[in-house]
Amino acid sequence: MTDTLRPVETAVLDDAVSTETGNPKTLKRSIGVVGGTLLTLSCVTPASTLFVVIPDLFGSLGTATALTIAIGSLLCIAVAFCYSELGTLIPSAGGEYAMVSTLAGRLAGWLVFVMSLLVVMIVPPVIAMGTADYLAPLVHLDPAMTGAGVMLLATLAGLLDLRANAWITGIFLVLEVVAAGVVALLGFTHSQRGLGSLTSLQVAGTGGHTDAVTGMLVISGLAIALFATQGFSTAVYLSEELENPRRNVARTVLATLAISTVVILVPVVAITMGASDIGELTGGDISSMVTAWSNSAVGTFVSLCVALAIINAGIVMVIQNSRVLFASARDKAWPEPVNNGLSRLGRFGSPWVATLLVGVPGAALCFVNLDTLYGVTGVSVTAMYLLVAVAALLARRGHHRHTPAWRMPLWPAMPILLIVVLAYVLTQQETQYLLWTGGITAAATLYWAFYLRPRRDTRWLVSIPEDAQA
Repeated sequence: MTDTLRPVETAVLDDAVSTETGNPKTLKRSIGVVGGTLLTLSCVTPASTLFVVIPDLFGSLGTATALTIAIGSLLCIAVAFCYSELGTLIPSAGGEYAMVSTLAGRLAGWLVFVMSLLVVMIVPPVIAMGTADYLAPLVHLDPAMTGAGVMLLATLAGLLDLRANAWITGIFLVLEVVAAGVVALLGFTHSQRGLGSLTSLQVAGTGGHTDAVTGMLVISGLAIALFATQGFSTAVYLSEELENPRRNVARTVLATLAISTVVILVPVVAITMGASDIGELTGGDISSMVTAWSNSAVGTFVSLCVALAIINAGIVMVIQNSRVLFASARDKAWPEPVNNGLSRLGRFGSPWVATLLVGVPGAALCFVNLDTLYGVTGVSVTAMYLLVAVAALLARRGHHRHTPAWRMPLWPAMPILLIVVLAYVLTQQETQYLLWTGGITAAATLYWAFYLRPRRDTRWLVSIPEDAQA
């Protein structure tokens, strides 16, 4: 039988409660759909995804890259429906783990928490280290030192009020969308091939030959394609700080997915059509293509916009990740001293201890070789989406059937189809990445078995803020 959770009113929450009201500590509701969309869209980081993640896809998929991203985006529509329904049904800063714990059981929620923590702790420093490459037109910097500086800057910004961060990230977001637009315009105006090339499924091979991209390679690439657009889930993490979450969480999730798909996919199509040959496309050096299409000044402008986009991504990711740690402490996932520290709120209403514990280790990770963890991240995102789809399949049983929430169309067909497709995508991933993720999952299960489960009355008590339950 599934070990599910009690409502927050009857849970034992010890020191993670407000001393004035006896209720769990909650974050301040200060942003609407526009602010939430700016923050969430910034977490997708379209420009940094385009310039940092997509070149790797070009290297393995060539002209099939746009098709793979398009298929991944279609899958993400079903994922977004699941997030929208679950995020309005259970609006908690815990995000995926709060949703899955409540509907599919504590162990499933704990494993989702570990997977999400793995993703959000690794990705920011890896992306931050790319800043030096795009500052190269102005100054040559050490990638590790630059990445560490970006992470520390993002940490300082994360300590501020969320509304202020929405404006900061909004300004940066405009610049990165402009950069993506410039790339798209240049690619289309220098087209070397027609739209048919998007389905030609070719990649440069050894010795100057052209190889065919197989269907299995496209399916394998879907894990990275899902990762490229997965930032829309940030809206769920911000659900405790969104005004009127029952309505605004779904709006923010769906709006972010639509915008980010356009911002990422259109330039990829343009680059595919504008590359001089398959070899240049497979090389994935987008900055060099932009310079060849225009001049060095435009190339420098685009590079600087990308550098700002990476800083923007760091700020939003630190904000998101600190909310996850804050929620895990409030929900009693750790020994009591750790819970007390992580649940502390600063003068601006942000969880300052959790923010520091995300940002400072992230700066340290910039000095570690994390290249192989991209594959682990793709596996973790796919597995996390699969468990969210399982929770969505269970979202209309019992009293949850009558809880006010946004409801997805085509239920239960949508989550069932998503579960089948994501399970198949997982089977197509490289063995070493599956083993790494499996080992981490096994260690997390042992922590659950020997620490959390024996203390089920006082540990891992996922809470939903009372004002969100009304």
